[in-house]
Amino acid sequence: MNFTYVALPTRVLFGAGRIRELAAEVDRLGAKRVLLVCTPGRAAMVRRLASGLPVSGIFGEAAMHTPLALVEKARQQAREVQADACVAVGGGSTIGFGKAIALSASLPVLAVPTTYSGSEMTTIWGVSEGGTKKTGRDPRVLPKAVIYDPELTLDLPAAVSAASGMNAIAHCAEALYAHDGNPIVSLMAEEGIRALASSLPEVVSQPENLEARSAALYGAWLAGMTISTTSVALHHKLCHILGGFGLPHAETHAIVLPHALAYNAAAAPEAMQRLERALGAPDPPGKIFDLEKKLGLPARLADIGMKEADLERAARMAVEAPYPNPRKVEYAPVLALLTAAYEGRAPR
Repeated sequence: MNFTYVALPTRVLFGAGRIRELAAEVDRLGAKRVLLVCTPGRAAMVRRLASGLPVSGIFGEAAMHTPLALVEKARQQAREVQADACVAVGGGSTIGFGKAIALSASLPVLAVPTTYSGSEMTTIWGVSEGGTKKTGRDPRVLPKAVIYDPELTLDLPAAVSAASGMNAIAHCAEALYAHDGNPIVSLMAEEGIRALASSLPEVVSQPENLEARSAALYGAWLAGMTISTTSVALHHKLCHILGGFGLPHAETHAIVLPHALAYNAAAAPEAMQRLERALGAPDPPGKIFDLEKKLGLPARLADIGMKEADLERAARMAVEAPYPNPRKVEYAPVLALLTAAYEGRAPR
């Protein structure tokens, strides 16, 4: 009971229909020239939501892993239209672009998440270039306000919902054994895992179930809160490395998670106890693995583009720079972890 907890100053609006308050939130920021940020697939939604906003431009090319070339294009557009705020509508990739713009221009960001990434609650930013992904933390990128409206997630495909939700569970799981964790974060992490693990099967089987969508979005909010003030460990390190190989972000998190938990299980007994309570079952790594199979997610890194020849390189990258993790990060066991994830074997 000796810890430091920093509460980050983000205004949160949560609930079905809250998106109708978007214009009022933009006005609260004092913004007069808003740059809307989205992926090409969200362009139609964003145009609908833009009604009543002082829009100066739309950047509709947000992409996974925030490639630097596209980031620079977005930053240039923000300068050209003299934007004084960004409204990012979409998942972690889109919100990542809003953060990247804020990092260089210090523009306030208003985030409207439509997936379960949790990125909207953190100061974490990331940009990829040349097969590597650079990440950092900076208070300038933290959204000033977030609108969580589960109605905006109703059209999110089941497979994307499941992968995104497992990504959020990964945030919570690593917060439970973070070297700089604390009892407040652990409470949020355990509750986030419970909410997500119980709601995701319903989201997948009944995509239009608003109650299940609300519970998943609530869990994602908590996941973002946990990772916002704690450090990440082996799981996230590996996923960032694999992202540099071009693997899809959420699916990579889902596949690696049970194996990373198994790697750390013996060294993090209290975290495993909390995971057992949240999941309602023993053997958290195995339970997570089984949940992902139930959700229909891919179980093998080989299925999402990983090349066997790159496993050794990824393992070497994971051990090059030391970082806090419950169990020592060593080449041979990390390679075994990655190999099991590549082949889709049950975690041990």
